[in-house]
Amino acid sequence: MKTISISGSVRQSVGKRDAKELRYEGKVPCVLYGGKEQIHFSVFEADLKHLVYTPDVCFVDLLIDGKKVQAIMQDIQFHPLTDLIIHVDFLQLFEDKEVTMMVPVKFTGYSPGVKLGGKLIQKIKRLKVKGLPKNMLDVVEVSIDTLEIGKNIRVSEISLTNLEILDAKANSIVSVETSRALREAAAAEAKDAKK
Repeated sequence: MKTISISGSVRQSVGKRDAKELRYEGKVPCVLYGGKEQIHFSVFEADLKHLVYTPDVCFVDLLIDGKKVQAIMQDIQFHPLTDLIIHVDFLQLFEDKEVTMMVPVKFTGYSPGVKLGGKLIQKIKRLKVKGLPKNMLDVVEVSIDTLEIGKNIRVSEISLTNLEILDAKANSIVSVETSRALREAAAAEAKDAKK
């Protein structure tokens, strides 16, 4: 899995006034959970762009005052008016401890239903996946090679090695529906048949 390096510095004082000062300097207050103790630190907002504004899922190598820790972004808060990042929570990773991540879905192959004029409808963009960090995937590949018009692929049909999908098994990931042009053509055909 792709890894991004971000360096930060430990916050000396924690509070609203301190957080406001950090944001004024172009920094974002952050918290690292999951270890023996929480670490409050700050990073430059520009350093977060490759982590936040991407469809990819990434591990993060955090370098906080010279100490390196592997983590994932757990939560992020944006300012309601300016859309600036105002806070980020990170979760520390351990080789022997399972982690839950939202992993993007990627379709492979060509649907016969789409070739016949059907419309591909993606219902789930990311799946909630649980497993050890070493087994985590960049994307969950879903083959649509057998997807006909009116059919769908459910979560229960996807199996991953050494990973567990936490989404409801009955949830539909993708389907092929009849396009309006096909429906109109079928209606016109039925009308001509009645004449």
